[in-house]
Amino acid sequence: MRSMLTATLMIVAASSAQAQMTPPVAAGKPKPVTTIPIRPALQTPADTANAMAQAERLAIQSDLAWAGQYNGAINGEVSERMVAAIKTFQKDNGAKQTGVLNPQERGLLSAAAKKLQDNVGWKMVTDMVTGARLGVPTRLVPQQASDANGSKWSSSTGTIQIQISRRKEAAPSTAKLAEQERKEPGRKIDYSVVKPDFFVLSGMQGLKKFYVRGQFRDSEVRILTILYDQATEGTMEPVVIAMSSAFNAFPTGAQAMGPPPRKKVEYASGIVVSDDGAIVTDRQAIEGCMSIVVAGYGNADRAAEDKVHDLALLRIYGARGLKPLALGAGSGKPNLDLIGIADPQSQGGAAAVSSVKASATPVGSGSDLALSPAPGLGFSGAAAIDSDGSFAGLAQLKPVVVAGPANGTAAAQAALVPAETVRTFLKDNGVISGGGAPADAKASVVRVICVRK
Repeated sequence: MRSMLTATLMIVAASSAQAQMTPPVAAGKPKPVTTIPIRPALQTPADTANAMAQAERLAIQSDLAWAGQYNGAINGEVSERMVAAIKTFQKDNGAKQTGVLNPQERGLLSAAAKKLQDNVGWKMVTDMVTGARLGVPTRLVPQQASDANGSKWSSSTGTIQIQISRRKEAAPSTAKLAEQERKEPGRKIDYSVVKPDFFVLSGMQGLKKFYVRGQFRDSEVRILTILYDQATEGTMEPVVIAMSSAFNAFPTGAQAMGPPPRKKVEYASGIVVSDDGAIVTDRQAIEGCMSIVVAGYGNADRAAEDKVHDLALLRIYGARGLKPLALGAGSGKPNLDLIGIADPQSQGGAAAVSSVKASATPVGSGSDLALSPAPGLGFSGAAAIDSDGSFAGLAQLKPVVVAGPANGTAAAQAALVPAETVRTFLKDNGVISGGGAPADAKASVVRVICVRK
């Protein structure tokens, strides 16, 4: 009671004091009231971006870079440059320049970036010589060579060259390394950044544009160098930005594992796609083979390959009784039956065709599909049949290779190449698929055996 009374007295006292401080008002004349409008704080485009998840900001920056509007670091940090890039994208597409993407604009940006990535064959790889992780535009630089000091990718004419190199150096520093790179013959530096943990140089080298990014750890130095003709600048500018942001000179944890050693004898599955001996399978499962054997039919020749989608076309000759699988369009339903032949160690040395369940889920904003759970060894190249009984694609078992931004996660261990991609690959190589219904897939799956040195 005492506390309630005290509170009441305080309120009354305050009211009395206020009344004494207020001058009397003449009767009949209302006291004038001064109003101050309160305006709500306006949310800026930067505020909207900062409210997003880090992953979404990274994705927007990456897509803007690919679309050619953004040339900053892809780090998920909101900046005036990022907001200006969004406004430029909106202006280029006839939209109001708000600096904030609505759902329709976000979808349009994602589609534009994906198209450009597909055009250059963008793929994340772990270089087995240096251990570095980098993105490579595989369609622009299909030729690859490696030696003890690193790896190099180049176009057929040499107009585009990408090199990752390593070396040992006593007491390195980024300032020292940057100075060494500056002195390379014919280089004229237009831009340079030297930080304690990395350095970047770009400019002209003879008639080519160049970009160099380097890092070190202890005495190990790893440097990424990109050279390209000025005529390719329109194509290469977004690629260079993406490569710089994706480059991880010293990956750790799962990123550092890289692909496991390839077995001397590896078993996979293949799908018969024509009655004259055409078989489609996973390219990586037959990579580096001295000989390829299709069980029950003898040796097979490698007729064609697609390095972007990791598809391979094999040919066997003189075989009879082949039952090709009809590769119709899948329904897009996620629940699948994978029809393949498990590794002989998994089935007591047998070669029986079997079926396992899996679900296909999209990875990122692209068309890549991950399979879960991953099937066992031997199922790389297996046929995927959806719940409607339609051919949905070809299953692949991937080595553990990181894919995505430099701070991304490891790629899915199992993936699905969609039916449309498989059909396009076969059509481009003169194979018109036909044959039995997908329900008879077990009769169309064969074992593929790769023998390495």
